[in-house]
Amino acid sequence: MTTVWTASSEIEAFDAVHAALSEGVRLELVGGGSRRDLGRPVEADVVLDLSGLSGVVDYQPEELVLTVRPGTPMAELEALLAARNQQLAFEPPDFGPLWGRAAGQGTIGGCVMIGRGGPRRLTAGAPRDHFLGVKGVNGFGQAFAAGGRVVKNVTGFDLTKLVAGSFGTLCVATEMTFKVLPEPADTLTLVLRGLEDEAAVRAMSQALGSPAAVSAAAHLPADVAPDGAPATLIRLEGVTPSIRARGAHLTAFLQDFGPIESLDRDDSRALWKRVGDAAFFAGDTDAVVWKLSVPPTAAPAIAAAVGGRHFYDWGGGGLWLALPPAPDAHAARVRAALAQVVDGDGHATLMRAPEALRATASPFQPLAPVLAALTGRVKQQFDPKGLFNPGRMYAGA
Repeated sequence: MTTVWTASSEIEAFDAVHAALSEGVRLELVGGGSRRDLGRPVEADVVLDLSGLSGVVDYQPEELVLTVRPGTPMAELEALLAARNQQLAFEPPDFGPLWGRAAGQGTIGGCVMIGRGGPRRLTAGAPRDHFLGVKGVNGFGQAFAAGGRVVKNVTGFDLTKLVAGSFGTLCVATEMTFKVLPEPADTLTLVLRGLEDEAAVRAMSQALGSPAAVSAAAHLPADVAPDGAPATLIRLEGVTPSIRARGAHLTAFLQDFGPIESLDRDDSRALWKRVGDAAFFAGDTDAVVWKLSVPPTAAPAIAAAVGGRHFYDWGGGGLWLALPPAPDAHAARVRAALAQVVDGDGHATLMRAPEALRATASPFQPLAPVLAALTGRVKQQFDPKGLFNPGRMYAGA
């Protein structure tokens, strides 16, 4: 039976790290637990439950700054921000249903630690780009703080960027500060019907390169699109007169790609949430799921080489694949196609597979020797004894 420690305050987190150091045990850091199925199984002795380390520390809507504890549920934060017509602009995805869990169980700490942004990634950035400050405890048992609670403060930004996307392997975070932004007043999605993948990528690239200030672009092939017809989605956000004018301009600009329909605000938001959450693959629980980051023009060739069901986010640069079960979760096949088509200019992440496969098939893109050495040095500076989430990203690390 797994031993569980709990920490519901900064002091208790500090004490837990010191206890781990003195007892020589390794810790699996868990908040809501909704993201435990991403990455390798953690090779730890004790679970440190941080779900009690929750709540809003400071919210200054006028200054666009929010400080919270990492165990705060995302649903709670989204409701708080929505009441002031504000948002986390990186569109935090909810992959719970993709992993067979209920929706709405994630925490802000887990969101930052996996470092994943939604469909607005190309225009608004990832969590790390909105992460202003962090407090925590490192693997030496030292409490630290980096960054600040004001948007103009740049002190320690590099440290916050290291923590974001680290999968909890560098420290126990106890407090996080974010930049928040106004929520768009209105949303309009243009829908191009019937395009093949290559044409869809061209259309998305032209839209993103136009003056229309497109905030997101995605393509759903026929076997993924809700109505069974290929759909290329171009999203515009802002005040209503602006998006209508930009929509008319973009419709004329893209007319050579065929008829264009439009979705209003509510339908747009519902569909883009499905894109961001990869909800199209949530029901196919036997399939293994990969997410590739590649040059958009290369994505259709990779999809054709690998096979399976797929769709495109990020204007084609985010390629999602759902494949039937395989002994290696198709790792060799996916990475061979990646190497052949883009020759190292991209990476592949195994987003869903059984635990046994995630322990043997590296879920994250293997690091080049130089990057592996740099990663090792960073880990040594933060957590020399390997206390935090050992093995979560790479075996033995």
